[in-house]
Amino acid sequence: MDSPFLKRMRTMADKGSTKLKMLYIKEYLEKKSDEDNPVSVEELLDFLQKKEIECERKSVYSDVKTLKEYGMDISSVRSPRPGYALLSRDFEIPELRLLIDAVQAANFITPKKSKELIEKIGNLCSEYQAGILEKQVYIDNRVKCTNEEIYYNIDIINRAIQQNKQVSFVYRKRRFDEEKGIIVTDEKDFTVSPYALIWSNDHYYLVSNNSRYDNLMHTRIDRMRKVEIFDMRARNFAEVSPYKTFFDSADYSGKIFNMFSGDTQRLEICCHNSIVEEILDRFGQTGEIKSSDEENRFRLVTKCIVSDGLVSWIMQFGDKIRVIAPENLKRDVAEKAEKIYNQYTK
Repeated sequence: MDSPFLKRMRTMADKGSTKLKMLYIKEYLEKKSDEDNPVSVEELLDFLQKKEIECERKSVYSDVKTLKEYGMDISSVRSPRPGYALLSRDFEIPELRLLIDAVQAANFITPKKSKELIEKIGNLCSEYQAGILEKQVYIDNRVKCTNEEIYYNIDIINRAIQQNKQVSFVYRKRRFDEEKGIIVTDEKDFTVSPYALIWSNDHYYLVSNNSRYDNLMHTRIDRMRKVEIFDMRARNFAEVSPYKTFFDSADYSGKIFNMFSGDTQRLEICCHNSIVEEILDRFGQTGEIKSSDEENRFRLVTKCIVSDGLVSWIMQFGDKIRVIAPENLKRDVAEKAEKIYNQYTK
C-alpha cells in the first residue's frame, strides 16, 4: 500500500499532467489542423501518449470544449474526414503572405535573418499551410544587408530614444579610391541625439542630431557598428526640428525625399495629368491640388524638405513636372539638367 506521501505525489503528478494535456492539445491543433486538415481524437491520443500522458477519449472531448470556451475557433467537422479543425487564427494566410513578402523585400534584413523570420511567420499557421506558403516564396537576387548587428543596433537605439540618451557608433561608408583603383571603406565615429527610426527606400535610417550642427542628419542602420548608449542626455528635438511636443516620424518621412536632409519650404509644381497617381501616391492628402491654365496639367501646392533628393525625384518625370516655386529649387533642377545634357553632348 502506498504511503500518504506517495499518494499526494501521485495526485500532484496527475494534476500536472491534466494541465499539460490541454496545452499539448492546443499545440497539436495549432500545428496540425486547419479547415482542410482536421485531426482525429485518435491522433490526439497518440500524440499525448508520446508525451507520456495517459487519458481517455472523453477527457479529450472535455479539453476541446474548454479550449472553445476559452476562445479558440475549433470546429468538429465531417469532411474531408471526421475530426477537429482550428478554423481561424490571429493571422490569415494573405496577411502572412504580406509579412513574408515584406521580409523578402527589405534589403536591411540579412539572408540569415530573412530565413529565420520566414520560418517564424510559418509557425503562425498550420504545418500544411506553412508548406504552401514556403512553395510560394520567391527568392530573387536582390542585394541583402550582411551586417548581423543591425537587430541589436535597432534595439539599442530604441532604448536610447525611450531613455532620452545619446548614442555613439562607428559609421562605415564606401568610396572609390582613384589612385588605387579599388573600393575602400572609411570609418568615422559619431555621437548623436537619436529621435526616430524610419524605413525608407528599403533601408532603415536613424534620424538624429550631431551637436555640432543645428539640423537633422540621417544615417543608415546597416552601416553602423559598435552602437552603444552614451550616458548623456539627448538634445531636445525642438531645437533642431519644427516639432515641439513629440517628433512626428510619419509627418517627417512624408516630407523628405530619398532621405536627404534640408529646409522645409513651400513647394509648387505643375504636373502633367498622366502622373496624377504618382503625385497622389507620394503626397497623399497633404498637398493641395489646383487647376492649371496649361492644357492637360494640374498644380500641386504643399510643404516639403527641399534637397538634392527632391531634385532627383522631380527629374525622374522629365518634362512632366515643372517647378514653379521655390526659386532655389528651380535653379537646382535647371543646373542638374544642364549638367546631364553637357555630359552627353560634350
